[in-house]
Amino acid sequence: MTMAVSAPPVISATSSGTGVAGGLFRAEPLYSTPGEPPRLTPNMINSFMANNHSGSAGGGGVGSASVGSGNTNTNECRMVDMHGVKVASFLMDGQELICLPQVFDLFLKHLVGGLHTVYTKLKRLDISPVVCTVEQVRILRGLGAIQPGVNRCKLITRKDFETLFTDCTNAR
Repeated sequence: MTMAVSAPPVISATSSGTGVAGGLFRAEPLYSTPGEPPRLTPNMINSFMANNHSGSAGGGGVGSASVGSGNTNTNECRMVDMHGVKVASFLMDGQELICLPQVFDLFLKHLVGGLHTVYTKLKRLDISPVVCTVEQVRILRGLGAIQPGVNRCKLITRKDFETLFTDCTNAR
């Protein structure tokens, strides 16, 4: 006994109309790897602030939300200029703290072996980073300052970063 087996239908990638609009294949790649890592532009930041945090209580910058009973707004993220590049910062207890993984990626990764080396240098230099809150990590991820899968982050002062940067450049 033989069974009749029909061949699957042939669908042309250039066919227009029947089936899926625009054809089955994309002319452009779905994912691409840029030659240079993406940078945050003022338009991207303003768009993020307008779209994701327009209804925040507290009314400050990105992700404004008062924590505790004091007037300290530890979740207000600002973009500050460091060596000609905008980096994310938070104002905590009157001090401007910047995102350590972001400045590592922007300024230090070509100077040292890895983030572990940076933490070793911080200990030697007696610099104590501040651990981000969960909300601060969410804000940093939303801005693209840290990778989407990152769940922890540390912040350091601008002065401590300059000390670390000098140590990394003189170690070469």
